[in-house]
Amino acid sequence: MYAKILLGLLAVGMSLSVLAKTTSNDYVVPSGIKVLSDIVYGKDNDQTLDVYIPTDVKDAPVIFMVHGGAWQNWGDKADKAEVENKIAHWVTKGFILISTNFRALPKVGPVIQAKDVEAALLFSQQKAHEWGGSPKKFILIGHSSGAHAISLVSSNYTTLTENGLIPILGSVAMDSSAYNIVGRLTPPKSSDFYKKIFGTDPLYWQDASPFYALTDKISPFLAICSTQSATACVEANKFLKKARSLGTHAELLAVNLSHGEINSDLGEASCYTNDVDDFLKKLSPDIASMFKKQDARMQKQCTDI
Repeated sequence: MYAKILLGLLAVGMSLSVLAKTTSNDYVVPSGIKVLSDIVYGKDNDQTLDVYIPTDVKDAPVIFMVHGGAWQNWGDKADKAEVENKIAHWVTKGFILISTNFRALPKVGPVIQAKDVEAALLFSQQKAHEWGGSPKKFILIGHSSGAHAISLVSSNYTTLTENGLIPILGSVAMDSSAYNIVGRLTPPKSSDFYKKIFGTDPLYWQDASPFYALTDKISPFLAICSTQSATACVEANKFLKKARSLGTHAELLAVNLSHGEINSDLGEASCYTNDVDDFLKKLSPDIASMFKKQDARMQKQCTDI
């Protein structure tokens, strides 16, 4: 279950943390990292994002994080599980981390939620230079329903770039079973939970399905799935098979972690994090050069297992 934190809506850039700030989630941002909180990208109170910036960066790669919450606003951009380990692992290496909120049910359904993510992404690309990042080096990461949102954004790649988005380097979808909503709601496998979220209109199911949105080659895509789930790896494999058929570099990472651990544990010193890093290294020579000797030791440890 995701804890909901009630955050006030602040003017753009007004909230700048002090170093080593303790958040309401009881974790500490490492010294030397600047935090911009509750930056507004839309008109609704939920359309805000946080930015974590390492010291003295220029044209840095940007990890753009979208939390989960069953499409029902159960998560928050500042939750410990969303950002603590990712800050400690990637921001300390020179990445910028952006974590975004968005409107959710009952305000808006999943398709509009993905539109909010698209709007937050476009806003962030436009502000990237101001924050020390490069608009050409964005990596999307999402968990659960957030993975569905970034998968839908990534799959609509051609349309979105026509609307002003700069092509992203790649996407990492953490433990989604929602690549094909049509399949999840077509009898005899119809899911009552998915029907509650996505309704009864087959045309809407198709609009909400990354599998159906995917019609052309997209940026490299990593799907992480839990082997403890009955559906996540199966659904991810179907999506990746179609992506590969269109020329996309697409990888599956199946891990023996729970749905929540796949998110919260990412960034810990582990073979799981190392495997995700290996995918990120393939996205850009600049990114590959950011991983130092300690990562080489982890690479050897994981290879020897």
